Amino acid sequence: MTPEQNRGYGTVMAVAAYAIWGLFPIYWKWLQSVSALQLVSHRIVWTCVTLGAVILLSGQWRVFVTAAKSPGVLRPYLLAAVLISINWLVFVLAVSAGQVSQTGLGYFISPLVSVAMGVVLLKERLRAWQWISLGLATAGVVYLTLTYGALPWMALALAFSFGAYGLVKKVAKLGAVDGLMLETAILFPVALPYLIYCEVVGQGAFVHAGEGLTVLMMASGVVSMLPLLLFASAAQRIPLARLGVLQYITPTMQLLLGVLLYREPFGHHSLVGFGIVWTALLIFGMEGILAQPAQKDTQSIR
Repeated sequence: MTPEQNRGYGTVMAVAAYAIWGLFPIYWKWLQSVSALQLVSHRIVWTCVTLGAVILLSGQWRVFVTAAKSPGVLRPYLLAAVLISINWLVFVLAVSAGQVSQTGLGYFISPLVSVAMGVVLLKERLRAWQWISLGLATAGVVYLTLTYGALPWMALALAFSFGAYGLVKKVAKLGAVDGLMLETAILFPVALPYLIYCEVVGQGAFVHAGEGLTVLMMASGVVSMLPLLLFASAAQRIPLARLGVLQYITPTMQLLLGVLLYREPFGHHSLVGFGIVWTALLIFGMEGILAQPAQKDTQSIR
């Protein structure tokens, strides 16, 4: 396979991963009759079971266990597990509450939150146009907050939980599959007993909600794992700049779903607020692309 073909396959995989994530609101909307906490618990349990089966069938179980027991591995994944569970729960709550457009806003803001965390926590330096884009995004969120009359907490919770999750994963040592396996394994002893408790007290949805919903709950493991595997494979094949630009497929699709399919309100003030955020992202993305050749030239001189 030529490098061009390899990058082509990588681009297709990235688009597929982001498109699946973009369609997630439809999937969880089908399950909105089930409580959000039960849905997240099912997602944790079935993702853990599915990944466990994949690792076991690939003959990598001992390798995974050895890596998970290595010094310094468990602590960051404990934090990652908490953050991803918060992210999943808020996402399901937003979809169930008819706030799909807020999920789009959250994931539009998330990359800039990651940048801000890098500056504050990792002492990373920003270039002038990056500061401008960060300031514009902040202004957009403030404007939306003022016009909504309330803080868009779901969007901010998604942005900060996913941004912090990405920061933790940056220092974590396991690969994508093994890392998610460890995270869900950490949450498994909480999620499974909760589901059993719901069954005992007569509040469980599994089986009782009908065959269709039961199958969807069981399939949540595959649904969670598939885009992650596509993304991990794409990340190995295409430049980070292209991957970064393509990531906005997800929030764009979620926003369109919220407005066009679920008829969520999107008036003049929303357009202005989102427009400010989109401008910030456009500046940030273009600055990153234009800065790459300069960085390569500097490295070649060295």
